[in-house]
Amino acid sequence: MAEVDAPVRVIVHAGFHKTGTTSLQVYLENNRAALAPYLAYYGKSEMPDLDEAARLYGLRPFPWRLAAFRSALRVFLTGLPPAPVIALSRERFCGAMPGLRGWHGRRRMSYAPTAIALARVLTEEIARRFGPGTRVEFLYTLRAREPWLHSLYGHLLRVTRLRDDFDRFRRRFPARFSLETEAALIAGALAPVPVHTAPLEALAEARAGPAQALFDLLDLPAEVTAALPPARRWNRGHPAKTEARFLHLNRAGGGARTRRAIKEDLGRRQRARPEKPGPER
Repeated sequence: MAEVDAPVRVIVHAGFHKTGTTSLQVYLENNRAALAPYLAYYGKSEMPDLDEAARLYGLRPFPWRLAAFRSALRVFLTGLPPAPVIALSRERFCGAMPGLRGWHGRRRMSYAPTAIALARVLTEEIARRFGPGTRVEFLYTLRAREPWLHSLYGHLLRVTRLRDDFDRFRRRFPARFSLETEAALIAGALAPVPVHTAPLEALAEARAGPAQALFDLLDLPAEVTAALPPARRWNRGHPAKTEARFLHLNRAGGGARTRRAIKEDLGRRQRARPEKPGPER
């Protein structure tokens, strides 16, 4: 294990899905060089095997899949040089998104069980890699229930054969469900490991966009943040007309390949249109 002058601090941004995660990750990736003196950032492109292992465990949370995640994490961490502050950002570190069907055929309706298991492995393996003095912290970006459910619904319409209209989809979730509650369950299970939360709505006017949630945990010089460009919004949701087309395709007959091709074409057309103001998805 390489030696460092001070304990390594590792901040794990572990979700949640549909809370501006893509915008956060793209901003950190695009400004990696400017942030390098203060932060070593690692995202999807540096951890494809680890990302896939987290996805598979989220869908089928069997013990051997958690062991596979641990193995992939250990390999990934072995290649990381020590740095005063390291940030890892992958929403799959909280497991599969709610609304997807698990191995038993039922829809997953909570993050907490898989998110807690993955976070414990992350905590253990990061400390193992960088030493017992390592400071491991978790960050979860949040979103109000209704806009989050609508964003989730639009995503699942596109990537699955979801046939529910939005009202029926919304009713599948318990009235008490919220990302704040999920984060509180995770924080309680991980204590005394620090768990930070940041509502997406509170970041709407931030120059760095959702990445401000991470910046708020760092002691960045004002001149550094002032020199960074304003953030763009990425991974916007589909307009109502496109979602209606997805729902029609999901309810209609026809082959999966044809349905997928039509959806991909609709997505390409939307991405080709000029960017308009709208909610983060």
